[in-house]
Amino acid sequence: MDKRKFIYYSDELHDEFSVTQIEPRRIDKDWVYVYTSRFKKFTHFFWYRVVATPIAFFYCKGVFGQRAKGLHKLKKFRKTGFFMYGNHTQDIADAFIPTLATFPQDVYVIVHPNNVSMPYLGKITPSLGALPLPDELAAYKNFKEAIETRINGNNCVVVYPEAHIWPYYTKIRPFPDTSFDYPAKLGTPVFVFTNTYHKRRFFKHPRIVTYIDGPFYPDMDKSPRKRRKELREKVYKVMCKRAELSDHVQIKYIRRESKQ
Repeated sequence: MDKRKFIYYSDELHDEFSVTQIEPRRIDKDWVYVYTSRFKKFTHFFWYRVVATPIAFFYCKGVFGQRAKGLHKLKKFRKTGFFMYGNHTQDIADAFIPTLATFPQDVYVIVHPNNVSMPYLGKITPSLGALPLPDELAAYKNFKEAIETRINGNNCVVVYPEAHIWPYYTKIRPFPDTSFDYPAKLGTPVFVFTNTYHKRRFFKHPRIVTYIDGPFYPDMDKSPRKRRKELREKVYKVMCKRAELSDHVQIKYIRRESKQ
């Protein structure tokens, strides 16, 4: 459990407060995002369904008493590829909650290279659905094709537009519209999940209540830039509205005074 009571920040867009600090590996053109061999498909099934999904359930329900509201909105999309955007406030639970929400669909999460750089576990996270951001232009083509492959395969691709983890943060940080380029170009539906925090008696960890909203669609009659801007505004607005439902502050975030 994160024992910090106060966190001082300067930059809402770039400050990172994860308790885990890892030296990221470089994701270049040789990184393989999509494996097609039977062995790799088996390892994905084993690590994702046999191991990770039960752990996700017991971790989210046992540690945070997590509940989800609005799951019915996803029912019509069980056989359709879509994107989900969420607020980034947990190291582990943020990877698990979308898995539970979209079950039995597979979830693939766009992640920082840190997530595939951890000792031992870093070799497993790709089988769990991690799609690390590329570090060079030559690798971006493979990254983009991987996203399209997963969407066309009727899977869910999860994006954390805030990019950096702020543990237990109860507001929504401003984020650019760049991460909405994927659904804007593919014409894919977008859902939003917002994790809110609530005090529980006799428990150290607050309850997480996850609100599902959507679908939101890009207006394909407009330019790609306008599509992604509109999607960003819709997602940001609904996330801010849901975040107001949090009634517990586990960690207080304080802005540092800028030096003149």
